Amino acid sequence: MEIFQYPETTKWSELCERPKLATQDLNDLVLKIFNEIQNEGDKAIKKYSRDFDKVELDKFKVASEELKAAEQQLSEELKAAINLAKSNIEKFHESQTDNKKVIETASGVNCWRENRAIDKVGIYIPGGTAPLFSTVLMLGIPASIAGCEKIVLCSPPNAEGKIHPAILYCAQLIGIEEVYAIGGIQAIGAMTFGTGEIPKVDKLFGPGNQYVTAAKQIAQNYGVAIDMPAGPSEVLIIADRSCKPSFVAADLLSQAEHGADSQVILLSDDQEVITQVMAQVEAQLEKLPRKELAQKALQNSKAVLLSSLTDCMTFSNQYAPEHLILATNQASTLARQVQNAGSVFLGNYSCESAGDYASGTNHTLPTNGYARNYSGVSLDSFVKKITFQELSADGIKNIGPAIELMAEAEELFAHKNAVTLRLKSL
Repeated sequence: MEIFQYPETTKWSELCERPKLATQDLNDLVLKIFNEIQNEGDKAIKKYSRDFDKVELDKFKVASEELKAAEQQLSEELKAAINLAKSNIEKFHESQTDNKKVIETASGVNCWRENRAIDKVGIYIPGGTAPLFSTVLMLGIPASIAGCEKIVLCSPPNAEGKIHPAILYCAQLIGIEEVYAIGGIQAIGAMTFGTGEIPKVDKLFGPGNQYVTAAKQIAQNYGVAIDMPAGPSEVLIIADRSCKPSFVAADLLSQAEHGADSQVILLSDDQEVITQVMAQVEAQLEKLPRKELAQKALQNSKAVLLSSLTDCMTFSNQYAPEHLILATNQASTLARQVQNAGSVFLGNYSCESAGDYASGTNHTLPTNGYARNYSGVSLDSFVKKITFQELSADGIKNIGPAIELMAEAEELFAHKNAVTLRLKSL
């Protein structure tokens, strides 16, 4: 990690930059594969599964027997942990259910809003360097609570054409029956257009590498919505003298091990804190199985010494991190200053891993600065909010004249006439 001491505020924008990816070649590749999927369907999926995943598959759908058998391949301890996480995620997302609330905006004019589930949703679960079975819970549970009619899950297979059993166990645990062994761009394309075997969906969810991210963004051009623009994982930690340096280092590394293109940022108002954390990072890094990936991520990462915690918060809001950890005994006070962040963790014991797995909040969050204008996944992500209004005769008499005047001023006389006819009938 590169260390910066008291940088001028004019330099902060440069320090907030993420590692840049060459997107044009990626987009060209996505468009090429999408075009083949549109024209050739399953044949194109098989071709790219062979090219990218090095696997020959006759069928992509995982049989129900294989879904059920996955339970036998996991330890009782892991299944208990998954069930604990499931319970907490359900509690948190069930609390987000809206009750219908009718508002009388004027006498005789009632307005309200109701939720309707998105019919068909597709969730992508990475399975390459790390099988993210926790993401099945994070996306499948709110989709199920929302009442989505169809949940389609795609995840890349291993060399034997199999999906990791923990992913399958989580899928069957929450009732997802349509699971397909497909990864990468071809999985996003399959759910965008539909093929002979894989259904088309209305909205795509889930994290992924740069190829999946590019594919999701381009899928929007074909009428499919996505959860949010997302990219490599990131964390920003604000730490002062009350922090535990070993905890801070562990949190930095927990994000760095996601991949070489991840980024971690440490902010502090105390040079000694940065020194101690850096020493802990070096010590803990040596013990990580994913040391090489984490090391590459640390090359893109920074530790920044600033004059005060207020400056740290200002910098953080400019960076807009996916995960923000306030490793300080002033966390509750500082939390009131948070404007841009995907998810916030308060105090020394609120590790980011808790949000990734089992606290109950959703870990599918905006990255790459999109926390300035996007929220993380929630129950709302799986529903459409439809407004309703009902006017009585008194209601149209009360607001009708105003509508007539406004419509006439906009020179939309058919709009005016729709009101005028009703008023004359009364």
